[in-house]
Amino acid sequence: MERGNRSIKYWPEGDRPREKLLRLGASGLSDAELLAILLRTGSRGATALDRARQLLTGVRALREAARMTVSDLRSCGFGTVHAATIVAAFELARRLEASGGPEAPVFRAPTDVVARYGPLLRDLRHEEFWAILLSTANQPIRELRISSGTLNSSLVHPRECFAEAIKLHAASIIFLHNHPSGNPEPSREDLAVTRQLVEAGRILGIPVHDHIILADGRYVSLAERGQI
Repeated sequence: MERGNRSIKYWPEGDRPREKLLRLGASGLSDAELLAILLRTGSRGATALDRARQLLTGVRALREAARMTVSDLRSCGFGTVHAATIVAAFELARRLEASGGPEAPVFRAPTDVVARYGPLLRDLRHEEFWAILLSTANQPIRELRISSGTLNSSLVHPRECFAEAIKLHAASIIFLHNHPSGNPEPSREDLAVTRQLVEAGRILGIPVHDHIILADGRYVSLAERGQI
């Protein structure tokens, strides 16, 4: 449905970023949609989502937007309130990432990973493939949902899996995905994807520590089976 520049409040409810977040959770929204929620309102002839997309397109990467000051944002046409809101949100994100402490887990074994991410994937009715980027201390520095749907090499490509790991100088990486069927045994496609990712990690110098398959409270660690 063509919306043009109509105010977001006139959009179908399922398309509005705030309502979409309530329905899908924050991870189901794009960067622009999350930013639009912070902005709340747009400007003449442009919705909050239009403004968010314009900003992210202009800086080419969310990381670049995170480095912008209030003055930078005002020079891009944002008002003081919008600019301060964006800067504050990115500063909170940086402080959270740097906070460490006892709440930052150390992944010493597959069970550590399963304990943290198992509840997130356990009740899903579709497959999701995640990448967990690790520091040299085996602590997660970023978690990424790479794909949603049946696992295959076209959906899970090394380019998407390692792009953020390269940017953040990750020391290593763990992959995991769920099997809604309840059977954690790896398929031939699972093993093929794993081989492809392990080889890519070897070339890039970002070793793959494990690929864990979760299903109905059980798991299979391909590292434990000697298949990494």
